[in-house]
This record gives sequence, C-alpha cells and structure tokens, in this order.
Amino acid sequence: MSSMSTLASNVARNLRKIIKADSGPRPYQLFDIQLQRRERLSPSLCRFVFAGDDVRQMRTLAADQRVKLLFPDAQGHEPALPKDGDWQAARRQAQHPMRTYTIRALRADAGELDIDFVLHGDSGPASAWAEQAEPGDRLQIVAPHRHAQGDPGGYEWRPPQGVRQLLLIGDETALPAIAGILESLAELATPPATQVFLEVPEPGDCVDLRHAPGTELHWLARSELDCPHGQAMRHAAFELARLPQATQASAKPLKEVDIDKEILWELAESADSAFYAWVAGESAAVMAIRKHWINERGLDRGSLTLMGYWRHGRSLE
Repeated sequence: MSSMSTLASNVARNLRKIIKADSGPRPYQLFDIQLQRRERLSPSLCRFVFAGDDVRQMRTLAADQRVKLLFPDAQGHEPALPKDGDWQAARRQAQHPMRTYTIRALRADAGELDIDFVLHGDSGPASAWAEQAEPGDRLQIVAPHRHAQGDPGGYEWRPPQGVRQLLLIGDETALPAIAGILESLAELATPPATQVFLEVPEPGDCVDLRHAPGTELHWLARSELDCPHGQAMRHAAFELARLPQATQASAKPLKEVDIDKEILWELAESADSAFYAWVAGESAAVMAIRKHWINERGLDRGSLTLMGYWRHGRSLE
C-alpha cells in the first residue's frame, strides 16, 4: 500500500472513531423489557404494561409513535439480542419475529410502557404470544432513545399548524394511535372540528376514549353491521365523512401500489390548515379510500395521510 493510501485509510478510520464517539446514542435503540401486567380492555383489546430499567431510556414524540417488538422464536426462546453492534444481523440469524406497534403511553421516569394488542387467536407469533403471555415474560423492543440527538422519526401525526377540520379513520390496529391523538387534541385550548370513525370487531370493543368537547366519535362494529374487515372504513370515508370541496385535479397521475408486495404509506405535505385527514388500517381498505378520495372526489393529496398498517393474510415486516 502506498503512503498516500495508508494516510487515507488512517484518516477514514479516525473519522469513524470520532463520529462514533460524538454521535452519542443511536436514534432508535434495542431495549430489554419485561411484562409487568396485562389489562383486558375489551373482548378484542388487551393492554400490556412493560417495565424495566431500559424503559427509563426511551422517549416518544407523538401519539402514533411506532416501535418494533421482538418475540420468542419458533422454539420459544425469548429474544436476547446484543444491544450493541448490529442487532439486525443477530436477529436474522436468531429468527425472532418482529412486529410494529404503537406506544400507547410511556412513563419513562417510572420505567413503565403501555402497548395495546389486538387479540385474534394464535394466528401469528405476536398474537400467539399475547394470548399466553404472563407477568415476568421478556421481550425486546426497538424504540427512540431518550438522549439521542435530533428527531428519530417513526410517527406520522403531523397536522398543519392550526388545522380547522380534522378527519380520523381507522380500524382496531389504529385505535391506540387514534386514542392518543384524541387525548392530545383534548389538551388544546381551541381544538379543531373533528370527526372520528373507528371500525372494530364487536360492540364490546367500543371503549371509552377521552376527547375534546364537540368531537364526533363514531364506532362501527363489524359484527353488528355484518360486514367484512375494512368495509366499515370504506363506508365511513365514502358516505359518512364530511369532506372539503374538490380541488383542481392533479396533473400527476395517482401511483399504483401493489399492496401485496409493498406498504401503502403516503403522507400529507400541505401546510394548508383548512382540512387534514389521517387514515390507517388494513391496506386494501386504505387503498380503496385513497382511490375514491383522489380520483373521484378530487381531494388535495397534500392534505391526506394514508397508511396501510397491515395486509390481510400477509406479513409486511
């Protein structure tokens, strides 16, 4: 190796050391958590309260803050991946299933974390764990680090400043996020005019949610309506929701998304405070809403946040 090459190599190595030393904690970190207790909220919903010293190092920045939970492998071994280094490579080798959830509440100083699960049998590794989990069981979680610099992202609740009309639509997987959003709106001195449509499995899942006075909260129970998953969300978006007047059609064609291969995830970009919609749930339902609102109703794409949280019959992790 030439002296010039040696010098360049040494500079690069030293630079990596400096960056590593100065960067501090990574925005998202792997943490150990232990189930402290479980609280049944409804026939289909259960709150899991996790605890541990690592929880004191976490933070959340919005009501829909996403995290990743790592579950026991096929042999039932609890995840115990190294928290330093390349945990993702270790996970692929250990084959621990990973799923996305929303932080329902974080009490970092007390070392407690709430995550709400939808209970739907043992059809997958996460739901199977949730059906059988007992206090003392351990998982690992990828969550924002409390002392990391900057904004780690992982949330999409970003309404325009002073939004005047708000529309929230979701199924039970979006319920934790919508519940948190409603609580944050209830703290405002002048909350926006808000319509909410929540599709859930059965009437018993219509739990009490704290919200601002004047909020229109509509529960749509599939068993009561005798409809398949996502149909109530579509009905709310097509027939029940108050929508703004159509804007001029965009010259940019609507991009097709193959929801069997990729995640439908489109975020609002407009700073217009007149109207903002936040929609999350099963991908096919969100896709249908997207097409209707943009192609048929002519709504401004910049005011719409549309997220396919999951796909019926498939894992998108």
